[in-house]
Amino acid sequence: MNTPENTSKTSSAAVEKTDAQWREELTPEEFRVLRQAGTERPYTGEYWDTHTEGVYQCRACGSQLFTSKEKFDSHCGWPSFWAPLAEGTVRYLHDRTMGMDRVEVRCATCDSHLGHVFDGEGYDTPTDQRFCINSISLRLVNPEES
Repeated sequence: MNTPENTSKTSSAAVEKTDAQWREELTPEEFRVLRQAGTERPYTGEYWDTHTEGVYQCRACGSQLFTSKEKFDSHCGWPSFWAPLAEGTVRYLHDRTMGMDRVEVRCATCDSHLGHVFDGEGYDTPTDQRFCINSISLRLVNPEES
């Protein structure tokens, strides 16, 4: 995993739109989470308790980010994954908001906020990481449709 120290904060996204363009395409809540780094309330999102097989795409741009194979039950109220689909599909930024020191996860294609990644929490996963992702940042599609 790239860490915030070795991920460029100046790298440009492949999809670049103005806030006005994003507002036209996204619902107000999608815009708040994806473009303003908001967070949906726990246990309210569409995918927090889903076990459906498929590929999770970025709701803003459609890039493939995670799969159901890496999804696990962390009981935190948001969809949790132990790894992204592939290296380079997400990028990482230091997030010092709300009095915390966390690692923010963004879509590498459109720079939309997805959630945060946490290390060393003791989950029985291959990486001991928990990508805690907002449901509203994702769209689950059938593997054949992706």
